Amino acid sequence: MSTPEPFTVAVPEAEVTDLRDRLHRTRWPGDFANDAWTYGTNEDFLRGFVEFWADGFDWRAAEAAINAFPNFRVEIDGIPIHFLHVRGRGPSPLPLVCSHGWPWTFWEFHDVIGPLSDPGAYGGDPADAFDVVVPSLPGFGWSSPLTVTGVTCQRTADLWAVLMTDVLGYERFGAQGGDWGAVVTANLGHAYADRVVGVHESLPVLLGFDYASVTEEDYAPDEAPLWQRRREAAGTITSHMAVHGTEPQTLAPALNDSPAGLASWMLGRRRAWSDCEGDLDRAYTRDFLATTLSIYWFTGTIGTSMRFYYENFRTAWAPRHDQSPAVGVPTGFAQFPRDVMPLPRAVLERHSNLERWTLMERGGHFAPSEAPDLLVADVREFFRGLR
Repeated sequence: MSTPEPFTVAVPEAEVTDLRDRLHRTRWPGDFANDAWTYGTNEDFLRGFVEFWADGFDWRAAEAAINAFPNFRVEIDGIPIHFLHVRGRGPSPLPLVCSHGWPWTFWEFHDVIGPLSDPGAYGGDPADAFDVVVPSLPGFGWSSPLTVTGVTCQRTADLWAVLMTDVLGYERFGAQGGDWGAVVTANLGHAYADRVVGVHESLPVLLGFDYASVTEEDYAPDEAPLWQRRREAAGTITSHMAVHGTEPQTLAPALNDSPAGLASWMLGRRRAWSDCEGDLDRAYTRDFLATTLSIYWFTGTIGTSMRFYYENFRTAWAPRHDQSPAVGVPTGFAQFPRDVMPLPRAVLERHSNLERWTLMERGGHFAPSEAPDLLVADVREFFRGLR
């Protein structure tokens, strides 16, 4: 394990120019009878976004915003890890590791880092301050190049435990995450209860649980919309999971070669999984979306990010102990109404050490960027009694 070194994002100008040139030279396939995105990503929308990405987006401004945070890189067990590390401002900040998913990046958390690390500057109580650590998943963004196989969520949790304890020197810490990051977070709570004070998930993850066993009857009357959303979202997650989980390398050259293709693949998921009623511009700024796509593009990590599915789907979860529930540390679930896999509270109560369950008024799968205010408030409240 190496010593963490400060890291500055500095994409060569030739790569920025090449991205613009590729966007300008997109060969469009044509589209018809697809105003409602029935066949997938709508070409008119995508053309407008590609035009913005090429001519209206300022990568250097985005790069400066990223570099305004303390960035670091370290190698753990031969795997390069990029992370943000923002020290809290308060009497006793609690260390908190925040884990992202796909097609997220570490930048998904940029709006919550300030309020979590320096609550007093955002109208909160300094006693709620966190030392915020936001790593990029292995093979995502600047946690690259990834050249080893077998890196699953469980393996990533082991890497995060080393990062938080051995690299950064924290004896105890909390964990938060969504999407794959929620699985990583749950594994931290499962395997490292001696140092993890609690886990907070914006996507409900129960390790070793059969999600197909949950039926409509498990949802309380006021949770009926969650069941409806689960059924609605099922069709929007099958296509990419099938490809990523079986042959990610087949798709990788296409998305690594065409930024328009990368945008089409990723923005289609954003639209389907966000609380936006089909209008992505209602949920996110185009600058944010272009920044997210540019991170994947400039680091060339779409291929290894998709392999994360393959590794997880091909490797059975191996419990580290037989205690029940599998995650014994206090657990909080923030249930956003438009997320893709909502579970009823009754199921979570039976299968977790449930300390907090919050049904949010708005938001979807990308909680830190869609509803940062709601996520921050829930994280503060959950960990307040665990410090």
